Amino acid sequence: MTLLTLALVAQLAQPIQSGPSRIRQLTFADPEVGTVLYGISVPSDYDPQRPRPLVLALHPGGSGPYYGTSFMRSMWLSGLHELGAIIVTPDCPTRSWTDPVSERAVMALVQKVLGEYAVDRRRILVTGFSLGGRGTWFFSSRHADLFTAAIPMAASVGNEPTDRLGTIPSYIIHSRDDQVSPFAPAEQNAQTLEKLGRPIRFEALRGITHFEMGEYVDSLARAGRWIAERWDKRAE
Repeated sequence: MTLLTLALVAQLAQPIQSGPSRIRQLTFADPEVGTVLYGISVPSDYDPQRPRPLVLALHPGGSGPYYGTSFMRSMWLSGLHELGAIIVTPDCPTRSWTDPVSERAVMALVQKVLGEYAVDRRRILVTGFSLGGRGTWFFSSRHADLFTAAIPMAASVGNEPTDRLGTIPSYIIHSRDDQVSPFAPAEQNAQTLEKLGRPIRFEALRGITHFEMGEYVDSLARAGRWIAERWDKRAE
């Protein structure tokens, strides 16, 4: 494991236990990609007659069986519990969320979840941290017909064209003290999108390094509430 992986896992990974949401560790077989490991959290009061929001949560750099699921309770459930959403956390099939293999596997998994659970198609969020934040920009820009909101955290934008960024409500979170993913490009990207009138919000943090992912939870909760407001307005 890299130092980044060890630091994040040590800070965030906690045993999966019983609680408000039921977490399952499953596998998904794609004929071209192979077996993909993923975790899924379903609220305990889930009712197929009441469609729920869906969250696709993309993990940061690192690997290991059910690596994405290790962040489920301490990050995604903690930060986004107010959404009452089904949350799915795949393991990245390759070294990047942005290559064709990963894209195919992730989108196939999302379609599988959509077929198995009652999901409110107006409320599908993609979010991620670092490598996963980069993936968040990637999926939100390439699949804005499916995803209706995005929360990229500590993320670089990569090579995605500006005209495809921020077309859905996007809450960007980045620390000024991130020593791995520079703050300035993230801020500049947010300013550019704001000038274009895109539905975005940018939250700048201080005193938080790239290895302190857990310090983003409060901001993630604020982001979730902001996204929920956008969803509600769209549904009116």
